[in-house]
Amino acid sequence: MARVAAREDIVAKVKRRLADEPGADPARLSALIREEAVVLSDVDVLEIMRALRDETTGAGPLEPLLASPLVSDICVNGPGAVFVDRGGGLERTEITFAADADVRRLAARLAAGCGRRLDDAQPFCDGHLTRDDGTLVRFHAVIAPVAQAGTCISLRVLRRTAATLSQLHNSGAMDAERLAALAGVVRRRRAFVVIGGTGAGKTTLLSAMLAEVDPAERIVVIEDTLELAPAHPHVVNLTSRAANAEGAGRIELSDLLRQALRMRPDRIVVGEIRGAEVVDLLSALNTGHDGGAGTLHANSIEEVPARLEALAALGGLDRASLRSQLAAALDVIVVMKRHRDGARRLDQLGVVEPDPLRVRVVWDARRGELDGYREAFGS
Repeated sequence: MARVAAREDIVAKVKRRLADEPGADPARLSALIREEAVVLSDVDVLEIMRALRDETTGAGPLEPLLASPLVSDICVNGPGAVFVDRGGGLERTEITFAADADVRRLAARLAAGCGRRLDDAQPFCDGHLTRDDGTLVRFHAVIAPVAQAGTCISLRVLRRTAATLSQLHNSGAMDAERLAALAGVVRRRRAFVVIGGTGAGKTTLLSAMLAEVDPAERIVVIEDTLELAPAHPHVVNLTSRAANAEGAGRIELSDLLRQALRMRPDRIVVGEIRGAEVVDLLSALNTGHDGGAGTLHANSIEEVPARLEALAALGGLDRASLRSQLAAALDVIVVMKRHRDGARRLDQLGVVEPDPLRVRVVWDARRGELDGYREAFGS
C-alpha cells in the first residue's frame, strides 16, 4: 500500500509540472519522474509513465480491463464498486477509486474525448471512443446526485467481427442444418431480422450471414457505431453522428437510410433498428430492395410486431399501416440467446405470415423442428 501511495504521489507531482510543459517527450517525462522520486528503478519509471498515460489519455484504473480481449462490459457504480463482464456475466473486481471526485474526473475526460460535456448542467452523457488499437468503446456516464451511489460509468467494448456461419457452427452456436437454413435465407434474398437481448450475439450472427451474400452484390450498412465487418468484398458502411456541443450536426439513421437508397444498393442493412428509421427501412424493403436485414432488441419472436409498432409510432406510422408494410417486407426472424455460461447460440427461427399478420416459431432449440419449418427453410 505504501508503494502504491508513493507512486500516486509522484504521479500527482509530475502532472502538476506537466501543466507547465504540456508537450514533454518521453525522455523529458522520464527526467521529471526521476527528479521527483530521486531513486527509482527503470521498471518503476515505466510503471509511473504508464500510470501517467492512463491518467491523461487512457481510462485510468480501468485501462487494464479495457486492454483484456475477454472483456465486453465495464460498469463503475461509484468509487467503490467496479464490475466487469468477461463472458460469464458481471463480476466484481478489486479495482476501486479513492473518491467519487476521481470517478467524476475520469468520466468528464472520457466525455470530452467523445466531444461531449459532463457537468452539473448536463449530468449524463452518451458517446463513443476509439482506442489506439482501433477498438470502439460505447461510453455512458451519470454523475451524482442524479446517480445516488456516485458517478456511474458504463463502457461496452465493440469489437468488429468478421466471423462466418461455418465458424459459428464450429464454435457450437448452431448445428449444420441450421447453418444451411440461414445460408439459404441469404441466398434466396429473404428479408430477415436477428433479435435477442443485450450481448446475445445479434451483430455477430448478422455479420456472418452477410458474408454469405453473393460477392457481385453491393451491401450498404447503416449503424450508430461501426460494428459490422462482414467478410464480403463490397460493403459500404454509413454511421450516424450525434450533435456537437452546440447542438448542431446531428445525422440520424433515417437520414442515412434515405441516402442509401440513392447509392445503388443490392442489400440495405440496419445494424440495430431502434427508432423511427424502421419506417424508412420497411418502405425500402417494399420498393424492390429484397434481402434487407437488421437487428432488433427483443426477447422473443412474438414480441416483434408490438416492438416494431412502438418504433414505427415514433415515425408517424399507425398500427394498421405498419402491419401491412411489415407483412410484405419481412420474411424471417432469427433469435439468438446468451446462456448462463456465456455461450451465445441460435435459439429460434420464425416466419412472418400475412393475411392476417402473425409471426410463428418454426424451429426451437429445445423442441426441434415445428410445423412449417420444411416449407420455410427446406432447400
